[in-house]
Amino acid sequence: MDIRRLQAFVKIIDIGSISRAADILNIAQPALSQQLASLETAFKQKLLIRSKMGVTPTAAGLELYRHSQTIIKQLDRAMTEISNGGGPLVGKVSVGLSPYSSGSTLSLALLKEVRARLPGITLHLTESFDDIYSEMVMTGRLDMAVIHGAGPIKGVHFTPLMKEDFFLVVPEEAPFAENLSSPVKLSDLTEVPLLLPPDYNFVRKRINMAFARKQITPNIVAEVEALLTLQDAVAAGIGCTILPWSVASKIIVPGKSRVCELCSPVIQEDVSLCVPESIPETEAGLAVREILIELAKSMVASQNWPGTKIMDT
Repeated sequence: MDIRRLQAFVKIIDIGSISRAADILNIAQPALSQQLASLETAFKQKLLIRSKMGVTPTAAGLELYRHSQTIIKQLDRAMTEISNGGGPLVGKVSVGLSPYSSGSTLSLALLKEVRARLPGITLHLTESFDDIYSEMVMTGRLDMAVIHGAGPIKGVHFTPLMKEDFFLVVPEEAPFAENLSSPVKLSDLTEVPLLLPPDYNFVRKRINMAFARKQITPNIVAEVEALLTLQDAVAAGIGCTILPWSVASKIIVPGKSRVCELCSPVIQEDVSLCVPESIPETEAGLAVREILIELAKSMVASQNWPGTKIMDT
């Protein structure tokens, strides 16, 4: 099996088009199509479905894509580690950090620590609402990710890091803001305009569950993903939002918005580090993972993050 055929197959899936993949790979389209046909002959399976919109993988194609990612990554790692010999740790380590979680607040600290302790490692950090990090970890596109939830999900291993309580962020000029010296009950928010992330976001799912348990319909006036927009919207008095402290504390505008505790019920979510089950970790990846876990424990122990509790790892 020619590794270049697998690399080309992965590129086709990533791009969603044989012709565009051929341009990127600088290969004639007929030659790339022939490579694909050779793979389908070797595996005795149809791997792609062609349409006017491009190509999509079959079930067999998805399985080959997952294995190909693993094979290619392992080969790259072998080349790096063997070339380096017994020298300092080198290579690239990719880390996904879920937005709206403590993971995103760890990014700068992680970058600083890796640069100081492991200067030969290139750290790739990503935060995205559109990507499903557990799938990217399982297929080898990410080495690890900090995400909401505690699993289980087939193909990835979860290491619990912390639990986060959610807080209410309110405009200073809100009519009810004067009476927020004690925690706010969820039942007090029935008429309060809320600005929340979309339904597919883990934070939103946890909020929806809390309102559903109380048989309350939240007054959602807008769905906002961009934190800067959310910050400005709350400060402008358009509505309130509900976020973990690690995120809520970053969008406060002094004199215009503030954070309040929630109760009855307390809304809480697990934050975990996930790594692939079937792809062996490199020494570089293991070193970065240990630093990430160390930083998470230190962040909670500092007591600068209200509502955040350490979990056994």
